[in-house]
Amino acid sequence: MHEESALRYAAAAGVDTVVSLPCDRTQVLFSLIEASFRNITVLREEDGVGLCAGLFLAGNRPMMHIQSSGLGTMLNAIMTLSVPYELPLPVLASWRGIHRERVEVQMPFNIHLPDLLDAMDIVYTVIHEAGDLDRIEGAVADAFEHHRPHIILVSPKVWEGIGGTAGHPPPPFLPPRSRDISLTYERTITEPVWRRVDAIGAVTPLLTDELAVVNLGIPSTELYAARDRPENFYMMGSYTQATPIGLGLALGQDRDVVVFDGDGSLLGTAILPVVGAEAPKNLTIIALDNGSFGSTGDQLTHSYAVADLELLARGAGLVRTCKAQDEESIRVAYRSRKPGPFFIHAVIAPGNAHVPSIPLRARDIRDRFMGAVWSPAMKQTLFG
Repeated sequence: MHEESALRYAAAAGVDTVVSLPCDRTQVLFSLIEASFRNITVLREEDGVGLCAGLFLAGNRPMMHIQSSGLGTMLNAIMTLSVPYELPLPVLASWRGIHRERVEVQMPFNIHLPDLLDAMDIVYTVIHEAGDLDRIEGAVADAFEHHRPHIILVSPKVWEGIGGTAGHPPPPFLPPRSRDISLTYERTITEPVWRRVDAIGAVTPLLTDELAVVNLGIPSTELYAARDRPENFYMMGSYTQATPIGLGLALGQDRDVVVFDGDGSLLGTAILPVVGAEAPKNLTIIALDNGSFGSTGDQLTHSYAVADLELLARGAGLVRTCKAQDEESIRVAYRSRKPGPFFIHAVIAPGNAHVPSIPLRARDIRDRFMGAVWSPAMKQTLFG
């Protein structure tokens, strides 16, 4: 079976985890992934970029499996996270729009993919025939050897030709869905009198050996000013990717992970249900909710007076949540965070501290962080 061959080549290149969003042209492949690898299903492809970044930073060798149209939603995350931080990202993509495509809307984007990837200087490998599936091993190895994205575009012809089985997947295993849902939820949000810098300043003295991921822009600079540590992963870009990175870190190793995320970022991602499903006990998410896009001028977000992030977290399956509305309450919440996943909704006022920029390049942040996370043997693999 060609699908089995494809996964054997991925495994031969060291892949241990596959982050997936299914394609109807690779249903058999998806069922085999679930049986052969640790598989994490995401709901938005760009969340997989951050999730794979976190897994790799924790010492794992992840690969994504998507349909190629998902690359359109991933490009910003790839170009602001995977590329500048030099993080490997092998992507096995079912190349839609080129072979017996039945869905008209798949064609306009996908037929131009090679030109688009060329324009963005993203390395890719095209597989049109089953006889070329062995190129998967080299493409995945290239991503890890050169610390870069490598897109593997596989024509559905590979699965649907002689010997392929696409369109005839085994019936999925469906566990019982019946369950009881009970929720009593009453909260009062008081007028906030503290800001993000105060919340960060209350938590940073409590950090010991936790790995910390902090949201892009000013939150990163405020954490750097409050307490710089090699264990801090500062984000220079990649909107919405803080919690996906933290989730990957938590799933990929045993140390505690804390994410300092923001309301705009959390409202813009679909990662919370994935956190709820994977349920890592070593993950804490601190939602620094000032109700605004703080790094771009404090334009209001929908959490300011409408959405409740703690309730959203509850609805996504996170059962341990709380609100913090001053420095003492966030300290108490942080000290009581185990076991997770734990979600702290810190309701704060808009406003940024005047702190200098972080004097580190993206690769410097990566190397320093991985030096604090990886064992000597793992460091040898990365740094040579």
